[in-house]
Amino acid sequence: MINQTQLPSDVRSVAVIGSGMAGLCAGILLKEKGCEVTVFEKSRGPGGRLASKRVEGGSADIGAQYFTVRSPGFSQFLERYAGTDTYQPWQGRFGYQKGENHWEAFPEEDRYVGVPRMTAISRALSAHVDVLAQTRIHSFNRSTDSNRWSLVTTEGENHGPYDAVIVTAPPAQTMELLANSNLPALAAEMEKPVQHVQPCWAVAAHFAESPFAHYDGMRPMSEILSWVANNSSKPGRDDVGQWWVLHGAPEWSHANEQTPADEVARQMVSEFRAITGTELEPDGLVPHRWLYAKSSATETPGYRWFDDERIGLAGDWLDGGRVEGAFNSASSLIEALSR
Repeated sequence: MINQTQLPSDVRSVAVIGSGMAGLCAGILLKEKGCEVTVFEKSRGPGGRLASKRVEGGSADIGAQYFTVRSPGFSQFLERYAGTDTYQPWQGRFGYQKGENHWEAFPEEDRYVGVPRMTAISRALSAHVDVLAQTRIHSFNRSTDSNRWSLVTTEGENHGPYDAVIVTAPPAQTMELLANSNLPALAAEMEKPVQHVQPCWAVAAHFAESPFAHYDGMRPMSEILSWVANNSSKPGRDDVGQWWVLHGAPEWSHANEQTPADEVARQMVSEFRAITGTELEPDGLVPHRWLYAKSSATETPGYRWFDDERIGLAGDWLDGGRVEGAFNSASSLIEALSR
């Protein structure tokens, strides 16, 4: 947990844009310091990449497939605000392909998932902050007399004023928001991060019987697939048959951004069948296109804070791309504000 030093006296109310892991963590940590916080979310509910899609008989995790807990601070945060009943270890068998018929096991490590779905974690975290869902922010304006920010939605509604704004959206959406807010210099800071963000096609495929029994999660050598997993093997799932989640490789997903979803699903399933050797055909398909998935950047600053403007940026793309990276980014930003 971050230390309990207080925020500057002129930062007592903050608007947080985005209710993924970074946004929810930032909001909760700010409230710990006595700050008034409102989290704005464009979708119907929180989650970000901790995303699950409703499928027949239950749900399938189509975003982050699991997460690790490597720092005591992240562990303490989850226990306190999400509760240990919202996540459990995934006791699956994991392998990666090194040759046409050669597979090796993942290194031993505790891997956690939300129970009964990944969104259970974000739902629990969102209970500790005020979240305005289905509220898309178009821009924010700074008043000349008070130096505070007012937020304007795409519907023309105004919210605020706030002493500071924290944006946890992906780089492309952040750049657009900053440009709309007449902050061209800050928007230009997003040009390089935007180039590193990779798209990803995801498909949830249902099989009446198990199509593959050797591994529950795999990283194949494939130009089409980067990840396949038996979602039904995760704890708390009570599926009839098995739901498998397939993630498209970044370059292939980029090349097929505008390909119809049914054709994308057909190609991804065909590759899955070739990799596993199964003759089974799925009897249900649910595709989803992530325009902004994982960042390929190798050097990341952790967070950004523009003191003159009182604007901060946080997100997993600023800290290695993992779920825990979103927490690390948000907590590092709040620590910086407290110095």
